[in-house]
This record gives sequence, C-alpha cells and structure tokens, in this order.
Amino acid sequence: YGGVFRQEKQEGVTVIRTFIYATQSAGMVPRLLNYFSFVVSSLVVGLLKFPRVDYLLTESPPLFLGISGFILSRFKQARWIFNVSDLWPETAVRLGLVRKGLALRLAFALESFCYRKAWLVSTQTRGMQADIARRFPRIRTYHLSNGVDTSLFSPGQRSEMLRERLGVRTTNENGSCVAIYAGLHGLAQGLEQILAVAKEVEDQTNLSFVFVGDGPERLALIQASHALGLRNVRFLEAAARAEMPALLASADIALVPLKLALPGAAPSKLYEAMGAGLPIVLIADGEAADIVNEAKAGIVVSYGNIPALANALKALANDPAKRQELGNAGRQAGLERFDRKTITAAFAEYLEGGGETSATP
Repeated sequence: YGGVFRQEKQEGVTVIRTFIYATQSAGMVPRLLNYFSFVVSSLVVGLLKFPRVDYLLTESPPLFLGISGFILSRFKQARWIFNVSDLWPETAVRLGLVRKGLALRLAFALESFCYRKAWLVSTQTRGMQADIARRFPRIRTYHLSNGVDTSLFSPGQRSEMLRERLGVRTTNENGSCVAIYAGLHGLAQGLEQILAVAKEVEDQTNLSFVFVGDGPERLALIQASHALGLRNVRFLEAAARAEMPALLASADIALVPLKLALPGAAPSKLYEAMGAGLPIVLIADGEAADIVNEAKAGIVVSYGNIPALANALKALANDPAKRQELGNAGRQAGLERFDRKTITAAFAEYLEGGGETSATP
C-alpha cells in the first residue's frame, strides 16, 4: 500500500495503482477515510493518466467510488458500467453498520444516482439483478456472475506438504479431516459461528478447523478461540494469491459462512471451493443456497444453527466417500456453469456488440 502512484504491467495490461488509506478498523471514521482516499486519488490520477476508453467499470462497494467513476466516464467519454457485488447501503443497514438518518438517506440517493447514470449496471447474482430491476425498471442490467479459474483451482493442486501446514500431522492421515475458511475475516461473514461449532465438536478428534486470511475481526476471533480453549482451531496468516489454489485443495471441507440474510449474496469463495473439488458447508440462504443445492455440491445450514452445523461437519468428517461425491459434483458445476473464462468471454461479446444482445445471459 506504499506510495501515491504506481504503474505496472500484468500480462500485457497496464495497471495503475493510486493512494489508499489502509486500515483494519471497523470504525466508521477509518472506513470512510479508507473509501474516500481512493475516491479522490483515483479521480485525480484518472483525469491525468487515463486514456480515452470505450468502457469504464466501477466496483461497488464501496458505493462512494461511483462518484469518481461517473466523473471519469464523462471526462473520458466512456460508457460507464457500475458493477454491483453487494447491495449497498442495504447490506450495511442489515449488518448494523449504518443507522437511519441523513447519512443513510444520502447513501440511498447516491445509489439511485449511480444506477440511473450508468450505461449498464452489472450484478454478481440474479437476486441482485432482480432487486435493482424492480426498483429501477428502466435501467439496463446484466448478470455478471462471479466464477472461478478452473485451471488454477482444481483438485490436482492438493499437496501433502500443505496438509501439514493446515495441521494434518500423520502421513496416512488416519481419517484426519480439515475444514477451511479462507478469505476476509470481516463483519459480514459471521465467523464466530465456526468457533462455536468447533467447541461443539471438540470431541471429534479427526476434525479440525483452519482460518486463512486477515481482516478487522481476525484479532477478536483469535482472542475468542483462546478464551474458549479451542485446540482444534488454527489461524494462518493471509496467503499470497498464487498459494491459495493449492492451500484450498489441500483441505477436506470448505466453510462458506454469512452472518445473516443478505440480499442477493453469493460469496466468491463458493466458486473457488467448487473449482478445488471441495465439499461445501454453506451457512446462508437465498441464491447462495440455491447454487449449492442445485449443484449438489455440499450441505446448507441456516444462520446460527450450531447443532445442525455440527451434525453436517461430523457427517462429512466421518464419510470420505460423501466428501468425494459432493466435491466432484461441485467441480463439475464449476466447469459447466461458473468457469471464469466462459463468463468473461460472454461479457466481452456483449460489450463488443454495444449491449445490443440479451443483457441476462
């Protein structure tokens, strides 16, 4: 995160990085500084350094980035694509991060402005697409699903050396089963549920839990684990992106939790688990649950139902054949429905056609 400006090449693509105030704090002021530092720096550098482009894509959240995205699109005479990966500010309200008042009204006004001014609003899930289309029926929407690079995330990446890093000590494994959570340790994930179930199943000696990643909740989770006296939980530092496919494939179960019902949410780690051929234990409902159930890729548990979560994990820990069956089904769904190359090729074709083809592939 050092420096004000950085330019580099990645696989022939020019990447410009601008200043951002980095923070792990969940407090309102540090988070706003984090968001707006990039809004300002991306706008200033974009005005000075961006060439003329056909399309300019802005990610939300953070919703505030729509400010710089809109201004830059006008100066560069580009069609503006507003890509929604979470419905903000609605998600923030459900998580209790924002209360009713002027700030919330302004946030909803900014959301409306971005949707109405964008040439295209792309959404991560069909649930988000339907929600936005219902509230703003005249805008153009496109379902740009998350996906996975199935050549990178695959069962073939499994490594015995990495299994030792995950906590498996015996070479014959003796039935050892590792459930992994890999990703942001944030407010929306509800990771305290994993600690609660780890306490519930601590007598299941062949089952252990590994957290990989970082985020504002990580320290609190480590402290809570120590307070509970958990010996079946391990925390690993955030791994480099290149390490993640092998690290994920070297586990036995993928944990994909959410804290509560979030509109249209489908975590990206869901698709990576599919690519890696891991059976999924999903703590969520809605579209994410539909994806897992339709693919027959894992077990879905409702929020906060620790006994059901414990039963699901025990069943999978004691049944390697079932883990293989679910993992294979998830891998097949990843190849057929969620391969990133296929998804991006369809989106590129849509843009090259100027948006004249169907916006709901």
